[in-house]
Amino acid sequence: MTEDTIKRRARGLDRAFDILDFLKEIGQPLRPNDIANGIGSPKSTVYELVASLLERRILEPVGKDGHVYLGRQLYFLGQAHLRHFDLSREADHALQEIVSQTRETAQMCLLNGRKYTVALMKEGERHFRISSDIGENAPIPWTASGRLLLAHLSDQQIIDLIDEDDYILPDGERLPLERFLAEIRQAGIDGFFSFDSVADTFTHCFAAPVKDPSGVAICTLCIVAPRADAKNNYDDYRRVLIESANSLARRINE
Repeated sequence: MTEDTIKRRARGLDRAFDILDFLKEIGQPLRPNDIANGIGSPKSTVYELVASLLERRILEPVGKDGHVYLGRQLYFLGQAHLRHFDLSREADHALQEIVSQTRETAQMCLLNGRKYTVALMKEGERHFRISSDIGENAPIPWTASGRLLLAHLSDQQIIDLIDEDDYILPDGERLPLERFLAEIRQAGIDGFFSFDSVADTFTHCFAAPVKDPSGVAICTLCIVAPRADAKNNYDDYRRVLIESANSLARRINE
């Protein structure tokens, strides 16, 4: 195989992942033409890749108008991944323990490229529902976890990573870069961060890092609680979360 062939195949693989990521981000079936426009790729390339992904059941047709969406083969691949991925399995147990001790919603959160996402969640034992859409990307500066997940990076690496528009909060205010960097450094020292959610007006978010042997946060465990309950139980929730994150880190690093 020539070097040019290898490079073409690599570019095709990148485009295939662009298609999958775009469909995940949009969250609904699209025509290949719309996908090509969305990812800025030649239509002929996208049609060819879509046909190949349909053949392998990575994508599947939806309706009669040529729409496609993420296929069930991805579900089976995901299940195979989870069966052999200790972090997800162990984190699921950790979240259940947090819920049993606090009755609040618990989450495991990760970086997904230049964004933040909730990877796992256990809803709290309450009459009303506090939850997030698993797998939905959010701007890192909007999150308590983001301060911890970036703590190992230099200031310049953080600046290069985050899109300028992601500093604009849901209320339209811009988060000052200096404040964000200071919060990251303090969170790294404390091994914990919490704040009133910027995405709504009624919850408080707690986050603690789960670190690898080199001290880098590979994910966070989080509690999302009504602000009044968070204030009344702050020290207890903080203790439970940090203990759970440290315990999870010990189990997966053994």
